[in-house]
Amino acid sequence: MGLPKAMPVLLLSGIPLTFLPVSTVSAADTKNTAELDPIVVTATLGPRTVGESLSSVTVVEEETIRQQAPPEFKDLLQGQPGIDVVTNGSYGKNTSVYTRGTTNDSTVFLVDGVRLRSATSGGAPWQYFPTELVERVEIVRGPRSALYGADAVGGVIQAFTLDPEHGHKGWVETGAGNFNTQKTSAGASVRSGSTRFSLSGLHKETDGTAIVEDGEDKGFRNTAGVGRIVHEFPNGGEASAVTMQSEGNTEFDGGNTDFMIRTIGFRLDTPVSDYWSSSIQLSEAADEQDNFREFGDSFFYTKTRTARWENTFTGGVHELSVGGELQSDEVDSSTNFDEDSRTNAALFGQLRLNFGPSDVQLSLRGDDNEAYGRQETGGIALGHSFDRSHRVRVSYGTSFRAPTFNDLYYPLETFSFGGTYAGNPDLEPEEGSSVEIGFSGRYETWYWDAALYQLDVDDLIDLQSEGGDLRPVNVNQARIRGIEMGSGLRVNEWDLAVKLTLLDPRDSETDNRLRRRSHQSLRVDLDRELGDWSFGGTVQASGYRYDDAANEDRLPGYATLNLRAGWEFARDWNARLTLQNVTDKEYATALRFDGTKYVAAGTAGFLSVRYDFR
Repeated sequence: MGLPKAMPVLLLSGIPLTFLPVSTVSAADTKNTAELDPIVVTATLGPRTVGESLSSVTVVEEETIRQQAPPEFKDLLQGQPGIDVVTNGSYGKNTSVYTRGTTNDSTVFLVDGVRLRSATSGGAPWQYFPTELVERVEIVRGPRSALYGADAVGGVIQAFTLDPEHGHKGWVETGAGNFNTQKTSAGASVRSGSTRFSLSGLHKETDGTAIVEDGEDKGFRNTAGVGRIVHEFPNGGEASAVTMQSEGNTEFDGGNTDFMIRTIGFRLDTPVSDYWSSSIQLSEAADEQDNFREFGDSFFYTKTRTARWENTFTGGVHELSVGGELQSDEVDSSTNFDEDSRTNAALFGQLRLNFGPSDVQLSLRGDDNEAYGRQETGGIALGHSFDRSHRVRVSYGTSFRAPTFNDLYYPLETFSFGGTYAGNPDLEPEEGSSVEIGFSGRYETWYWDAALYQLDVDDLIDLQSEGGDLRPVNVNQARIRGIEMGSGLRVNEWDLAVKLTLLDPRDSETDNRLRRRSHQSLRVDLDRELGDWSFGGTVQASGYRYDDAANEDRLPGYATLNLRAGWEFARDWNARLTLQNVTDKEYATALRFDGTKYVAAGTAGFLSVRYDFR
């Protein structure tokens, strides 16, 4: 299936930089300004508007998350510019996120600034992350290794957990839906002088649906919580500690997994002088999985500990940020890895210059890893405003993906069919270089943005097969070209957002499309406020993809429709109904090893009631 050929030219994605003349900005326009050009912190070392970041950025705000009430975190990401999601079924099943056509472990996932991933597989545990405890998501597309080190080849996705506003004391919400789905969440916050504390929690469970054709229902259970304490100092500094933990069980064909993911971060921000500010962050992220399968049990526990120090020096409208980072990975597993730990030390810096309508950003980072050696990455970005509403940006950056513990150190293992697999300690990191040009326009009530890019990746890590024996090697090269477009409109209580991605991800040697990547996607979100009522819907369409590198196993494209309605039936009370996949579309984004499809859930309804106390 392909997307319709008749597309309005204005369906462009992203968010612009420029501002409206002060004389034309009403109170409503001021709200639009904040929503259409919000402040982001992921794209640069410091807060900037989306336009000032000189990057392709999508921001999903709390209001949007509350309106759409996505059942899984993947549903919030799917169809966003440059984002493709592949799952092994619905409700807590294995999920891969491809940013700009790169691999799942080529996107860095941050939770409140703490990197969360499995050190053995390399990918983030997207399927276990609770959307209900998120108030904001920033999606930065393009290479960011010069800021975040390894694996930021396709981009960086950062989720910010709930941090109640002043005067908001908490909430309670409960709901139920088909597939015997039940969910309850609650949160509370307290402020005493310059210190505030918040705590929120969630429990949900479902019998789930079949993940393969004619299979049995596979359930999912999840309990999660977020705790935060923040103290503000008289000099403008701030100390904060935040932790997120999500645990539970997910079932799959042939077994089930007990999981636990956790992030803990402590951050101290302090102004040293009028021209120098400094911040220190200490963090730990854990990914633990106990797998119970018919052919044997296993466990994989990984931890990543990080110490990061950043310093920002300002001189008028120019800024220089420099810092260092020390990171360690540790593995505890039922599999006896040849190595179970490694450390990485890095120095980084970013220079931001402003010359009236033009901006320049230069970034540079050096990493020294005891497993695969030294790696240097950098980037340059230029931006120019033609007038108050139109802007162009150009950027070039390099990046790399580190080999995982599975790639490097997995011990020799013999499969039931007679073949073997073993890690390769001589692997080199994948190296990427990307060039991008973007254009944007922003007006009183709407915006548009378009980005064109090419990403070249060398030394792709792939599995080499000889007589059934598998071994990861550096062999392939990839060339990924893409266009991201979209538009947003807010007028007369109507909210419209349209995102379109056209992608050509190719293996440079075979000219085949990279496996499991769709070549096009479209997402349309439309919402309307009517007094105490709100109504909305999302159309998400994706083109066909191949499940294999030879491009022989083709999975057809699909389109789904989600509907939603909300009713504020009393002061501080709200009821919300969501219907996912209203047309009961049957589709799959991945195949099993035996060639059968991992099928997505059919129509799902959910009704919830929420009370906010202030």
